[in-house]
Amino acid sequence: MLLPKKMKHRKQQRGKLPGDATRGFEIHFGSFGLKTLERGWITAREIEAARRAMTRYVKRGGQIWIRIFPEKPVTTTSAETPMGSGKGTVDHFVSRVVPGTILFEMDGVPAPVAKEAMRLAAYKLRVKTKFLTKE
Repeated sequence: MLLPKKMKHRKQQRGKLPGDATRGFEIHFGSFGLKTLERGWITAREIEAARRAMTRYVKRGGQIWIRIFPEKPVTTTSAETPMGSGKGTVDHFVSRVVPGTILFEMDGVPAPVAKEAMRLAAYKLRVKTKFLTKE
C-alpha cells in the first residue's frame, strides 16, 4: 500500500475540500483516464484495489499511472474510550480529491479494454467517476 516515507506533522485536522480541481485535471501520460465527479477521501486500500483490478484485467499489458497519492493521515480512537483522552493514533492514509481530478491513466491497450478496466477500478472507489479519452 501507498504511504508517505516521512511527514512534517504526524497528525492532521480534517480540513475542507472547496471548489473544483485547478491542477491534475488533464490527461498527461496516457491515452485514457478516470476522472472523479465528486469530492471526498480515497484511502490507500481503495487505490491499491483499483490498481490490482485494472492490472488483472489488462493481463499486465499496457501501462498504468496513478495520479493521486495518499498523503493525509486519518486517526482513530479505540472503542469505549472516554472523552478527553486526546487524539487517537494514525490508522490509515487518504488522498483528498475534488471534482475533475484525474485518478488513473492508461496507455498501450485498445479503448474497449481500457474502458472495461477503468470500470472495474471505479467499482473499488467511493466517489463517482467518468472515463475519459485524450483528444
